[in-house]
Amino acid sequence: MIDAFAKWLEAAPTWQIGLVLLAAMFVASLFGEWLSGRTAKAKTKDGDDGGKEGYIVSATLGLLALLMGFTFSLAVDRFEARRLLVLEESNAIGTTYLRTQMLEPVDRARISKMLVDYTDNRIALAKAPIDQVPSLLARNDQMLTDLWTATLAAWPSIKGLDFSSAYLDSMNNMIDLDAARKAARLARVPSAVFFVLFVYVITSAGVLGYAGANKEGRGATAFLFILLTISLLLTLDIDRPRSGRITESQAPMERLKATLASQPPEVFDRLSTGKTPPPAAVPKLETAIPGR
Repeated sequence: MIDAFAKWLEAAPTWQIGLVLLAAMFVASLFGEWLSGRTAKAKTKDGDDGGKEGYIVSATLGLLALLMGFTFSLAVDRFEARRLLVLEESNAIGTTYLRTQMLEPVDRARISKMLVDYTDNRIALAKAPIDQVPSLLARNDQMLTDLWTATLAAWPSIKGLDFSSAYLDSMNNMIDLDAARKAARLARVPSAVFFVLFVYVITSAGVLGYAGANKEGRGATAFLFILLTISLLLTLDIDRPRSGRITESQAPMERLKATLASQPPEVFDRLSTGKTPPPAAVPKLETAIPGR
């Protein structure tokens, strides 16, 4: 059952999930009201059971708030991890690009261009609809292979230099962050948590109906159900990194793209003349000798 629920939760649009949940809550509330009417004869005439029902409602809603807060915290933690990885990846690509400028001209031009294209593809991949993700992801993986191939081709010319290890570390770090971002997008709140939460929300609606919340004010009950549905949909949307409306900002990567566009490899050559300037002439100091 949980597997079928997980597939539906992943494939169904958010508005559809909200409508189904809201309808289920109203049905459960009406069922609770009907059940309360059937058991009315067992209630005491002085209304002592009403106080007990109030305690049950308070406990039920308190536990519901705890479960919803726990689920929301899980979703936000995963969202924050994805957001920080965007910043880390943009810094890693920028560092690799700057260190690439110390390579030989041919390798520098080739790898710099590949890094610019890789950045553009990463931004497009993060914003692409689900149907475009497979092609962009395949291009992303091919670009990483090409970048490492170009790094191996440039290695003989830098392996004797002091910065060679740092350059390999920056390239490896960039590749590792690609894997980290992929894993972060797959790290979701477990479907079993949402399943239990949905069941508990619907059960809570039935408890409210049984306690007479519908009789006291159907409008207030409906408003409460709408608020609960909105809260759950917000949590669900945050937990959908690809199809949700609330996604991690790509601003660090976009700023990196603008920086790379304004700093082509030629920019770093403006202070390089290719010749060693002659030493400055040192004026001769004449010392006066007494008597001469």
